[in-house]
Amino acid sequence: MQTNPIHGLLSAFRTLTILSWPGRESKDLSSALPWFPVAGAVLGLFLYALTCLGMLLPFDPWHRGMAVGVLLAGVWLTRGLHLDGLADWADSIGSFSRERRLEIMKDSHIGAFGVMALILLLMTKWLAYERLLSSGSMVWILIIMAISRSMMVELITTLPYARTGDGMGRPFVEGASLRYRLISHIVCLLFCLPFGPMGFVLWGLALILTRIFRKRCQKGFGGITGDLLGTANEMVEVVLLFLCAYFKVLFSAFSVTF
Repeated sequence: MQTNPIHGLLSAFRTLTILSWPGRESKDLSSALPWFPVAGAVLGLFLYALTCLGMLLPFDPWHRGMAVGVLLAGVWLTRGLHLDGLADWADSIGSFSRERRLEIMKDSHIGAFGVMALILLLMTKWLAYERLLSSGSMVWILIIMAISRSMMVELITTLPYARTGDGMGRPFVEGASLRYRLISHIVCLLFCLPFGPMGFVLWGLALILTRIFRKRCQKGFGGITGDLLGTANEMVEVVLLFLCAYFKVLFSAFSVTF
């Protein structure tokens, strides 16, 4: 089925962000997959622009406060969609039955494991943002957001849908092809190109993490779901943010000037 690429782009933004524009989405939602890293890069651009505006304020920058602002903006722009998936996954890992794990993830309530996972992840992101801001390295968020969304495509195109019924992730898994996987990674690597060798290192590390998580999804759930995709996105994102923040001197040596 032929689809208009613009409709796929619109579907990607409407799925991953609150950003949208008038128009009709593609009936084949899997056509949005090649655009996932683009949507991620635009999210990163919004957050980076927010920090640049903060630096223009006529007083000494408060990096910790600005980090809170970036954190809140990120949650708002994504509707907290991936965080919800992470919480559901964390609640499910205590169960030994695949069916029970899927049932727990479908439950709208949040448990103790989910709360702990959210607190730890948001705290780690806040610390990473603060260090990146104080070191002038926040530009790395541009490709981190793109890479994490591209890794979702990696899972969607290489795993079956785990549930027997409907779910948010099913329309993307049905019709997904290895061609979409290839295009998504190529687009993401093009975004990494201006960042030099370390941009490709981040992409490679993300791919390793994603493939490890893919094995866990296959063994523990029998495939992928929307919640597991959100979990993968958050895991990749927070690990790459933390690495960039921790090795800020190394990364700044390879970064380009924007």
